[in-house]
Amino acid sequence: MEEQKLPLEDLRVVELGTLLAGPFSGRMLADFGAEVIKVEPPGKSDPMRNWGKSKDGIGLWWPIQSRNKKSITLNLREEKGQGILKELVKETDIIIENFRPGTMEKWNLSYEELSAINPRLIMVRTSGFGQTGPYKNRAGFGSVGEAMGGLRNVTGFEDRPPSRIGVSVGDTLAALFATIGCLVAVHERNHSGKGQVVDTALYESVFSIMESLIPDYLLAGYVRERMGNILPGVAPSNIYFTKDRTYIVIGANSDGVFTRLCEAMGNPGLAEDERFSTHYARGENMKLIDSIIEEWTKSMDAQEALEILAEKGVPSGLIYTAKEILEDPHYKEREMILKVDHPDLGEFPMPGIVPKLSRTPGRVKEAGAEKMGKHNMEIYSGMLGMKEEELETLQKENII
Repeated sequence: MEEQKLPLEDLRVVELGTLLAGPFSGRMLADFGAEVIKVEPPGKSDPMRNWGKSKDGIGLWWPIQSRNKKSITLNLREEKGQGILKELVKETDIIIENFRPGTMEKWNLSYEELSAINPRLIMVRTSGFGQTGPYKNRAGFGSVGEAMGGLRNVTGFEDRPPSRIGVSVGDTLAALFATIGCLVAVHERNHSGKGQVVDTALYESVFSIMESLIPDYLLAGYVRERMGNILPGVAPSNIYFTKDRTYIVIGANSDGVFTRLCEAMGNPGLAEDERFSTHYARGENMKLIDSIIEEWTKSMDAQEALEILAEKGVPSGLIYTAKEILEDPHYKEREMILKVDHPDLGEFPMPGIVPKLSRTPGRVKEAGAEKMGKHNMEIYSGMLGMKEEELETLQKENII
């Protein structure tokens, strides 16, 4: 049976970035069929190849981050390498880069130069602070974006310093916004026939999800601070200890859901108590209502409590580790743990594809290429028509 065509199969992407933000955009486009050509300098791999835990000397993050991508080596610091990229640009829809602003210009690879070769080219540029403004030349990792975007200040507990979320959320948010911008630019190009620059800053990507942080301050005189597991004025919404010494999350802050929670706890009259009967009252009496709920959850094991809550339609859940994720039948049914063949590690588990399209869903065809330059011949010889002797010379000159 012939495989379903993927929705982005008509797009060719050249990914020049390293580490997280740029390559995560490439991964998302590749998941839906774009031909993504990952470029690394010869002899100097993307550091992501060695990040995270490893098995048999192989990094376990790389096969996920670089899945579905083709791998080539190319030295963009040299004029010959720049010339080869310009040849690639003639047949490319999208360039992804996440270098410090000015780097592409220094390499004679500015958008102006590349779009003169291919006016339909879209350049996706992700950096700490964007391509303009007084901070544009500053180095900026995701951690700095999280800090200056406002997220770190509201993360953690009020009696402790600002905390990091356990994943690289700043980079990932920037990648998500960059990918949205990229697809918007592709859609617009269908009408205008022209490419453009997609300029995404890490700090702006974080700041954009900070809800009412600014009007809270300017219009209500309120500075959001670290609040641990609660939301100011919103209750009940917290984690609760159980008899088997674990925690469950319960979110029952709307009136209807709170009524169902009270029924689940066998105390329906609690919903009529004036201390808890309205959203405002529950916010004012947050500590008291949380203590009442935890007395109930501590009387039973987590799974027993969750079954009762689910039956009553109260949003709740166990706090998962990798173990619980792997054991959960819903993850399995939704194909959120994929197993992909890896040439050295065999069956390799990785996260499934998000979002899920009903008619043209994405697909993971292969794990990230373990060998740098695995697709050099395919791209340089097959696509650009270079001869074998020419490639040998370029390799000796450290261009590829």
